[in-house]
Amino acid sequence: MKPLILLSLALLAAVPVHAAEPRWEPIFDGKTLNGWTPKISGYAAGEDPKNTFVVKDGAIRVSYAGYNDKFGGEYGHLFWKEPLKAYRLRFEYRLFDAPLPDIKVWEVSNSGVMFHSQSPESERLDQAFPVSLEFQILGVPRPTEEPSGNLCTPGTTIVIDGKRDLRHCILSSSPLLPVGVWTKGEIEVLPSGEITHFIDGKPVLRYSAPELDPADKDAAALIKAAGGALTLSQGYIALQAEGQQIEFRKLEIQRLD
Repeated sequence: MKPLILLSLALLAAVPVHAAEPRWEPIFDGKTLNGWTPKISGYAAGEDPKNTFVVKDGAIRVSYAGYNDKFGGEYGHLFWKEPLKAYRLRFEYRLFDAPLPDIKVWEVSNSGVMFHSQSPESERLDQAFPVSLEFQILGVPRPTEEPSGNLCTPGTTIVIDGKRDLRHCILSSSPLLPVGVWTKGEIEVLPSGEITHFIDGKPVLRYSAPELDPADKDAAALIKAAGGALTLSQGYIALQAEGQQIEFRKLEIQRLD
């Protein structure tokens, strides 16, 4: 073989081969709730008698039109059908209109996206929140003005700044965001267990090593069912209904595993 050909082959062998970027998959078709399961506190999985979750104008809307101005602690979550391990989830959200009058002060202009969640079928009938991690969504005005893209931990704990943090909610570095404006949210869960929250394309919070919290009664039941394991390495995505109207659109996942 001629030296020039040998050199060309050697150069080709030295060029790194990059895997194709994982494709983004829509998990909401913009028209129906196919693939999604509601779980409302006080009702069995799949039951949504007051039509809390509806599709309107290409978005999943949390609607309280059927509630007669009374929330009554009927916390709701809409679960996508498939548990996930390592992935990116991106979506757009918009808080809007006044909340129901009987909600708690901290629930005003407040919603969220749960992930690494238990399944809707495994929740207790009257369970308010699934054991999960929550990408907390907040808007202003509200009684306590706080950023969006925070972390809340119903039945879970995480590691941040090298230490296991037992706080229920941890604030992000996002600016204050007004109610009524469409905002881009993203959650990145790497195979290593590192998790990052993004608001409008900018990282606002990082943490890692999520675990089930044995001090929480709902998490304790899951720990027992898992033979004592605490590590939380996968789970479901769920959209939250907490007494404040909100819409979600353009929900997509990119699998990283």
